[in-house]
Amino acid sequence: MRKTFAIAALAGSMAVTGLALSPAAQAATTTQTTTTTVSWGKFFSSDHKAYTFGKTWSSGGTVFTKWYGVDKVGGKKGWVWFEYYKNGSWHRFNKAWDGKVVGTWSGHGIKKVYTFTCWAGKFDNCGKKYRIY
Repeated sequence: MRKTFAIAALAGSMAVTGLALSPAAQAATTTQTTTTTVSWGKFFSSDHKAYTFGKTWSSGGTVFTKWYGVDKVGGKKGWVWFEYYKNGSWHRFNKAWDGKVVGTWSGHGIKKVYTFTCWAGKFDNCGKKYRIY
């Protein structure tokens, strides 16, 4: 019985000690950030004349994307579309290129990101949509 009381007293003192940490010490223990990089692609247009690939990662609440675009034919542009969910609504934007290109973008508070590739026009020959974050 003495052992039971001793264990309970020790557990109670540890709990009280944990609660007595200063706010700075508590913040230091809870702000660990893990960065996971996801490599994605090759995501082709429906006619396989353009594709995109890249990496997406998050750090400190911000999502970063570095993407590469390749237009294999030339003469017409390739298009990459990004759709992301932030603050309860969807947003989308695109980038065009002719030949090869490297691009980056980032945003704070993003929950989901999808991408797809088109060739010869913003909405022409579009490939499948993929979730990249």
